[in-house]
Amino acid sequence: MHYDIYPVHPDLREFVKCIWTLHGSEGVREKQVIVPDGSMEMIFHYGDLYRQYIKKDQSIVQPKCFVMGQLTEPLTIEPTGITEIFAVRFQPHGFIPFTHLPLSEFENTAVALDKVFGPDGIKLEEQLWLIDATQDRIKVVEDFLLNQIQDGAVIDRLIKTTIDLIWEANGNFSVQNLSEHSSVNRRKLERKFSSTVGISPKYLSRIIRMQSVLKELIANNYENLTSLAHNEGYYDQAHFIKDFKMFTGQTPKAFFSKNLKLSSLFYGKG
Repeated sequence: MHYDIYPVHPDLREFVKCIWTLHGSEGVREKQVIVPDGSMEMIFHYGDLYRQYIKKDQSIVQPKCFVMGQLTEPLTIEPTGITEIFAVRFQPHGFIPFTHLPLSEFENTAVALDKVFGPDGIKLEEQLWLIDATQDRIKVVEDFLLNQIQDGAVIDRLIKTTIDLIWEANGNFSVQNLSEHSSVNRRKLERKFSSTVGISPKYLSRIIRMQSVLKELIANNYENLTSLAHNEGYYDQAHFIKDFKMFTGQTPKAFFSKNLKLSSLFYGKG
């Protein structure tokens, strides 16, 4: 698999983290686990489609073009052939200006582009199928997003500041501390997060902390799991293992022996 990331138009940076592509051969067909990372994504499959597992023995084939909502649990996917993906990764708070649908409808779900954007989504699909060069695709999708931003759309500064705090602390900031730092009622903060990000500040904090853990594990930047758990703010190893299994579905040893090939492409790269 070959993974590349690209910066976005300056007027989109408040909303979009990056654009990325993934290319792979037909021979790579193992199931892979995607861990929640706090971002929604818009995915375009130019190669063969991916199978998404709903339960251990139940699966669906993802649409050719779709928006993937916030993940609150590990996502197991499997290539059905050649991988050719072009995708937009949004900021945790960045997708809300592009949709009138409640974010709850996207949670753990691949929502087809025509349902999200109507005829404009269909037109975008048709435009991109006629383009081969990545930079040309980037220009088309950037123009689409710039045109789709709702009139007067602005980033909620309270939410952005809170998310920045969570990132800076690698998820080690309690909701109460976030509330006090932002000088806003805890329930109001949680309501704003739910409508703007799609998950609670506490859950986003747990996701960001787990992402930090995965980067350290992949970089082999730890002495043992006990010290890693302590350095990442877990109160004991049992707490760490519980969270790891919740977000990956497996123990650290099992996860990295089976799922590192695809998952490791994404950590530390945008």
